[in-house]
Formats: sequence, C-alpha cells, structure tokens
Amino acid sequence: MFESLPDQIVRISILAVPLLLGLTCHELAHGLAALALGDPTAKQAGRLTMNPVRHLDPLGTIAFILASIGWAKPVPVNDRYFKNPMRDMMLVSLAGPGANFILAAFFAGLFHLLLPMAFTMVELRSVLHPLLLISQAGVMVNLILGIFNLLPIPPLDGSNLLAWLLPKPLAYSYLSLGRYGFLLLLGLLILSQFAGISLLGSIIFPPVGLLADLLGVPL
Repeated sequence: MFESLPDQIVRISILAVPLLLGLTCHELAHGLAALALGDPTAKQAGRLTMNPVRHLDPLGTIAFILASIGWAKPVPVNDRYFKNPMRDMMLVSLAGPGANFILAAFFAGLFHLLLPMAFTMVELRSVLHPLLLISQAGVMVNLILGIFNLLPIPPLDGSNLLAWLLPKPLAYSYLSLGRYGFLLLLGLLILSQFAGISLLGSIIFPPVGLLADLLGVPL
C-alpha cells in the first residue's frame, strides 16, 4: 500500500537526521582509516568532513528513501600508499560499517534515556516524542547501513573483507566485478519490486532485527 503524502513527509523527516549522520560518518570513517594507514587521498579531496553534502550520492539516497537500502559517494582511496594493500583495504572498508554500528549503539542509548522522560515529562512530550522517534530510526538506519555495506558484493565494503580471505589472483578477479556491482544491486531492487518480495531485505533485516533486540530498541 502506498503511503499518503503527509505520511511520506513525516517518515522522511524522521529519517533525515539519522540518514545524513550515518552516511557522513560512514564515509568519514573510511577516510580517517585510510589516512591512519598512510593514504592522504581522501584528505586532499576534502572528504574528511562532517558536511553531508560532500558525501551524498543522489541515487543512493533515493534508494534508501524508497527501499530502505542506500549508499553514499565512496571516498577516494589509493592502495598504493598502503604497506599491505589487501589487508589495509579490508581495514579501511570495515571502518565504515563499524562507524554505523557505533552510531546505532549511540542512538540506542539516547532512546533508552528519552523513553522514560517521554512518559513522565508531559509538558515536553511534543519535543521528546519526535526525538524518541528519531533515535529509534537512528538505530534502524545505522544497522541497515552497516549490514548492507557488509554484503560481499563488489564494490560494497564486505567485498574487501572477502577479498582479503581469498587467494590473491582470485581476489583481484573478484574485485574487478565492482564496476558492475551497483547494476547488480539495482537489478535486485527492481526484481524485488516485480516479484513482490524483498530479496535483499530477506538477508538484511533478520540480522538488523536481532541486533536491535540486543540493543533493546523495537523497530
């Protein structure tokens, strides 16, 4: 069933802050990890910033709003600066989802702090209730971003983790599929719409629900 326009506006308003923060911190974490390992490329490109405009990918943002699956514009990384390129690319890749899981824990803490206040401070309910919804959305958004990016589909972050585990010749061939990765993802999204099922959601949302339960936040 399609959402009404007011419902869409409310949903997007609640998602906006967690989404922008999640995407920004994800890419910033990649850039900082690369810098720590000797690669200044992201810094030179002006991507070590909390300005979300520098990180947003229009298509990835639209995909998240429509299908709850999205991505940001990847920070540039030059593995020629790394002492151990395969290992260091894996570490840089894990930094992004790691930042999202940390943010999910932060929003969960905020949710548990605000929840009793929303019921006891009646005079502040008009302020606390939206903040409670945003913190709840922050948990969901960042868990989705973290787990989605760990999928072993090049060029998502999980592909560099799998490549690190593979023999080098096979790893390089596997990573070369990255040029087709987003086409594959878009194809899965389109197929899901026609089939009436969520192919990616059936993989992503079970662990999202499990982690949310561990954080004590209902989704």
